[in-house]
Amino acid sequence: MSSLMECSIETIINIFHQYSTRLGHPDRLNQREFKQMARKELPNFLKKENRKPGAVEDIMEDLDTNGDKDLSFEEFAILVGRLTEASHEEMHKGHPKGKGHSHGPGFGEGQGSCQTQGGHSHSHGGHSHNH
Repeated sequence: MSSLMECSIETIINIFHQYSTRLGHPDRLNQREFKQMARKELPNFLKKENRKPGAVEDIMEDLDTNGDKDLSFEEFAILVGRLTEASHEEMHKGHPKGKGHSHGPGFGEGQGSCQTQGGHSHSHGGHSHNH
């Protein structure tokens, strides 16, 4: 049985491939795939950030460190790290850090809204990976 953290990591990988396999190279997110992923998978983050039109493109451009107009999983993982850090900061608004500290809601709909999906695996269009 996988731990919650292991399941969360697996979910992030599966979400990447759910979008990366749609168009072009199956292991890279092009701009269209990235926009679809951001709108569907990050709606609360985009809403809380009050993003202006073109912001999704700006985010992608910032992540595309080699300038090839696609995101590798490694480049995508930088976004995941930044979102995790930003969500943690959001949780601490009005909830000071320190011994016995508590968290408010992050970028989700509130604490407790995320449930573990157990240890089952997901496939992405017959595209198998061994990471």
